Amino acid sequence: MPFELNRAQLYAHEKLEEQKKKTGKVRALVLKGRQTGLSTYIQGRYFHRVITRRGTKAYILTHEAEATKNLFEMTMRYYNHLPRGLASEADRSSSKELAFKKYDSSYSVGTAGNKGAGRSQTIQLFHGSEVAFWPHADEHDKGVLNAVSDHAGTEIILESTANGIGNYFFNMWKAAESKQSEYIPIFIPWFWMPEYTATDEDFSPTEEEQFLLHLYEKNGMTLRHLAWRRLRLMKSNDIDIATESFKQEYPCSATEAFLNPIANVFINSKHVAKARKNRIDTEATKLIIGVDVALGDTDKTAIIRRKGRIAYNLETFRNLNTMEIAGYLKHVIEQEKPHKVYIDSIGVGAGVVDRLRELNFHFVEGVNVARTANHRDKFRNLRAELWNEMKEWLMQEMLVQIPDDDTLHGDLCNLGYKYDSNGRLQIESKDDLKARGMPSPDTSDALALTFFSGFYEQIEDFAVTTVPKPRPNMFI
Repeated sequence: MPFELNRAQLYAHEKLEEQKKKTGKVRALVLKGRQTGLSTYIQGRYFHRVITRRGTKAYILTHEAEATKNLFEMTMRYYNHLPRGLASEADRSSSKELAFKKYDSSYSVGTAGNKGAGRSQTIQLFHGSEVAFWPHADEHDKGVLNAVSDHAGTEIILESTANGIGNYFFNMWKAAESKQSEYIPIFIPWFWMPEYTATDEDFSPTEEEQFLLHLYEKNGMTLRHLAWRRLRLMKSNDIDIATESFKQEYPCSATEAFLNPIANVFINSKHVAKARKNRIDTEATKLIIGVDVALGDTDKTAIIRRKGRIAYNLETFRNLNTMEIAGYLKHVIEQEKPHKVYIDSIGVGAGVVDRLRELNFHFVEGVNVARTANHRDKFRNLRAELWNEMKEWLMQEMLVQIPDDDTLHGDLCNLGYKYDSNGRLQIESKDDLKARGMPSPDTSDALALTFFSGFYEQIEDFAVTTVPKPRPNMFI
């Protein structure tokens, strides 16, 4: 039977070949659900290279011994079913290596439980399988991945289902998404697989299922996929827990694949997902701009606009100094005529505020989110109060709209919370987030700043009608 690529394999192939044509090599991260055929594709891709090009060493590193065995058996299946004469016989064939002396090429496998696996080899093609589950990922990054040269024709493909946040694969993915590395991110949604379908006869979608169909129908989701999903979830005694687990093993998007490992997430993802897809009109005309300032290339300066129930035009910048940020904001203010600009004035943000006010933009206000909250009996600090305002805005009955942006979605849903000994709400700090391996929530902090004067500052002022002086018998 011919090896016909399924949709997931074909999409990954096109992305890899596009990068290879552009840069001469492949460096890719593949985030996927279970059983999408990506390992089968990569094994075939590398085996073909090994038997058709001289001096090609392919190495596969998996997360556990059983997976190593399975992937190597897949390669042996390719070899054993080759038509006679298409390639020379292997000079070495063991449970972990297939070597061709004629080509000076080989195909070998290792297990990530061994810290030194593949470290001393010279490798042209590397496949990392289920990287999020590697027990010694940082060691392998320094070891076996450095065994791959930077020359044209070399390839590194790291693929995995997600395994929470803060680990090696998550950090690699976030860097690739933000174009802070040479790797490209490739996401494969579960509903691209025809195997994940069931009959939709007599299937009536719930409100949640209708919402999912609305989000992903254009990308291939059907009622038959949702029918299969429901059958899968119904096998569990706890549907809520099963739903969260399903998102990690069968993700619709990269954002939902990386589940937050803390139980006490302050803002539920479903409210954010809904706001991303809403398209509404608003009567509010006063523009409020929130700005979270950051320097360097680790965190981002984030700028976002809000008019009433619509937040829009999120912008992020790296490696700008305070004068460059102030200069850009001056341009924004002159072009967009905001009613208020709220800037986090802790640290470097204070210099931006000072410069803009020096330019007579007196509607620019610095906000110290660490100060005492307005309702000091309810909130530990102003930051907690602003985040609570933002949460209530997202959850209100009237629809709201936010930018359809994965980074903002993640930043809104990453923070935990607790109550102090006085019963006041406390939002997880940036330092605690970074200790968990999470990036600073720059975009969501910028949005929170737009609530410094509450929900309704954006509504146009109105004149209060003067009460007329009472006349004789007017109330009779």
